[in-house]
Amino acid sequence: MIDLYYWTTPNGHKITIALEEMALPYRIHPVNISSGEQFAANFLRISPNNRIPAIIDNMPDDGGAPLAVFESGAILEYLADKTGKLLPTERRARFEVLQWLYWQMAGLGPMAGQNHHFTHYAPERIPYATDRYVNETNRLYGVLDRRLRERNFIASDYSIADIACYPWVRLHARQGQDLLQFPAISRWLDALADRPAIRRAYEIAETVNSAPTVTDGAKQHLFSQTASTVSGKL
Repeated sequence: MIDLYYWTTPNGHKITIALEEMALPYRIHPVNISSGEQFAANFLRISPNNRIPAIIDNMPDDGGAPLAVFESGAILEYLADKTGKLLPTERRARFEVLQWLYWQMAGLGPMAGQNHHFTHYAPERIPYATDRYVNETNRLYGVLDRRLRERNFIASDYSIADIACYPWVRLHARQGQDLLQFPAISRWLDALADRPAIRRAYEIAETVNSAPTVTDGAKQHLFSQTASTVSGKL
């Protein structure tokens, strides 16, 4: 059994999708990041970066004590290795997947996240910042569209690279991106949206948080963090 510490964000959706695709038994522990639950001491023991998602594998392959993993990319890689699914073992094919997983973690996710912040949440509109992140998101979409022009999936087969990218690209309209500019991405999104595991993951999200909102109080928890926020003794 996997314990999943989760909220309904793109990074959270990555892990519910993966668990559904891999048919692993799991239970969800909601961590409402809008109300500050990510700063609870028991959660920081699992996820010291005070971010969801995080997991505890209660039956790790080494037969030892339950194992905690944080960071969505590391969790995807861990689960793929545990199940032998969605990440090849052959060296070249494995790194074809991993380089695109890390591309999402280091590029697409952070840039789209800053895009969301300055476009939708910043208390004042800063045109330079908005343009910077909308344009960089556009560039990254161009990279992905070029990659998908002659293939069905990001690597040779459907993999954790697709799972990592899908929840972020699904929010293309929110990021100011017109899919008419990216026909290969549009085709890929439609194909993935039809996967039963992905449909189930988003149905589960509705049961956890059916009306996502970011109130003024939530903004304090989400956007006003400093070192003191996580400096409490664990």
